Amino acid sequence: MSGTPEGPVHPEPAETHAAESAFTERHLARRAAELRDYRAAFRVSQLAMAVVDEDGVVVVANDSFGTLLGTAPTALREQAAADLVDLASDGRTWHAYREVLGGRRSRFRCTRRLKHADGRSLWAEVTVAPVPDSRRVLLSIADISDRRELHARLRHLQMHDPVTRLPNRALFFERLSAALETAAQDAAASTGPAGPSLESHESYESYGYGRTGRIGLCYLDLDGFKAVNDTLGHRVGDRLLAAVATRLTECADRDGYTRSGSHLVARLGGDEFAILIEDSTGTEQLADLARSVLDALQRPFDLGGQRLSVSASIGVVERAGSGTTATALMQAADTTLYWAKADGKARWTLFDPERNAHRMTRQSLSSTLRPAVERGEFALEYQPLVDLADGAVRGVEALVRWNHPQFGSLAPNRFIGIAEEDGSIVELGRWVLNTACRQARQWQKDHPRERPIFVSVNVAVRQVWDSDLVADVAGILAETGLAPHLLQLELTESAVMGSNGRPLQALQALSDMGVRIAIDDFGTGYSNLAYLSRLPVSVLKLDGSFVRGFQDEEHANPADELIVEALVHLAHRLGLTVTAECVETAGQASRLRRIGCDTGQGWLYSRAVAPDRIAELIGTEPLPV
Repeated sequence: MSGTPEGPVHPEPAETHAAESAFTERHLARRAAELRDYRAAFRVSQLAMAVVDEDGVVVVANDSFGTLLGTAPTALREQAAADLVDLASDGRTWHAYREVLGGRRSRFRCTRRLKHADGRSLWAEVTVAPVPDSRRVLLSIADISDRRELHARLRHLQMHDPVTRLPNRALFFERLSAALETAAQDAAASTGPAGPSLESHESYESYGYGRTGRIGLCYLDLDGFKAVNDTLGHRVGDRLLAAVATRLTECADRDGYTRSGSHLVARLGGDEFAILIEDSTGTEQLADLARSVLDALQRPFDLGGQRLSVSASIGVVERAGSGTTATALMQAADTTLYWAKADGKARWTLFDPERNAHRMTRQSLSSTLRPAVERGEFALEYQPLVDLADGAVRGVEALVRWNHPQFGSLAPNRFIGIAEEDGSIVELGRWVLNTACRQARQWQKDHPRERPIFVSVNVAVRQVWDSDLVADVAGILAETGLAPHLLQLELTESAVMGSNGRPLQALQALSDMGVRIAIDDFGTGYSNLAYLSRLPVSVLKLDGSFVRGFQDEEHANPADELIVEALVHLAHRLGLTVTAECVETAGQASRLRRIGCDTGQGWLYSRAVAPDRIAELIGTEPLPV
């Protein structure tokens, strides 16, 4: 039976072989054409390129590669590619390059600074990638010198102050952080299992490092610069800043030329400047530099016919770089600059760790003082006021103590000044007044047959201004039941003398109420004796400096006794009583009694003690006088 065979029709073997041959020829022809195109593109490309074998040797380089390095492309053959483009200068780059050559990494890119044959430098971006279907790699190098230069110019503008042309705050902190990091690395490198191998600055010098691992900083600002801007205008102010920058740079350059280390002068903002000294040789170097800066700035500036004189305050810090941070260094510098200004300006001050610790303690106290009143951390102790004629305890002075959870028992001189500054003295003073009056009333109740003693309470002038002291006293006396004449309020001489307006009205109202007013530390302030007759004062408390002059009984100074005698006589003529503070010896007490002083207070009789100890003194034998 004839007809079409069943199933698909397959070509004969001869036909299949011919088709495959034709396909292969076309493929090879296409690959050959592509290869010719690649080679042509390789030769004429403006991008510098080279083919490198698995051993890192250049097989062929294009003309652009030769032009980039200033040599013939043929001269680059058989050379190590890593040497041509500086791939072996650091371990990380060399490792990545070897990874690509070995086929263990697809590609990598890096930036290198290359040398042209004529000696000039250029920046290049180097890319290394495998050649497909080959054990070779393609090296391509792009000249990025123009881009790098533009970036450098932009960075310079970004990192420099436009007025003074000095490095700005950002560059200063970048340099400071780098210097601290270098110091830490040097310290780690110089310390082995056996301990430091370089133990002093001299050791560094002897090994040729020229490094000390120390950082110095002069942080300064101009005294009264705002007045220059306000009166002469910002244009003159900017000229002054530029002139100051020039003199600072000259001082730093001179110091850097004669000393080891490098210096950076920067404007941190406004009229604030800083001189950073890397690898400083010690505080003496910083002191010399600070003195030279002050001398340089004190010379008048001639700004286009405008002659100006300025001064500066400088905070100086010098320490090992490995143990500090940029933040800690700047905090120390800022603190020291504040000290220089507080000490009178136009000077330099060296950072003092002990003074700084006191400041930190003061800040800690300031931040916890207000809550401490609410937490009940304060307590009162009382020091007797003794009649010099018969030794009887006539009154007590209430002295506040702060039982601080961290610093222990603190005397008033540690925190009263802080309380006056932040205003918490009002709340604290009200608590002291209430507690003292309540205690005095309790003593009176416990010893009804004895003559009641008065209680004397210190009052800060801010309590008069920032609160209604008259209302507070009236309310506390009414609440505690203490008679007004058993309360004495002490104010310092400087606070009372010259009082007018509200303070004087408050004192007069309190006096009219029957409260006794005492001037504390009399003789150390204004000493305006004529003003005493116009004040509602009933007691003068002589400052302890007068009494301390009586200590040397064998070589007594007659002038001391004449002064005290005159003050006592004057007070008595004005109807005032006199209390002498700081009585420590029987001889002092005897001389004060002979002069006519009324009462004494001091360690001869008793230190400040708890309320129960005062209770024991009431009604007992008189204290020795």
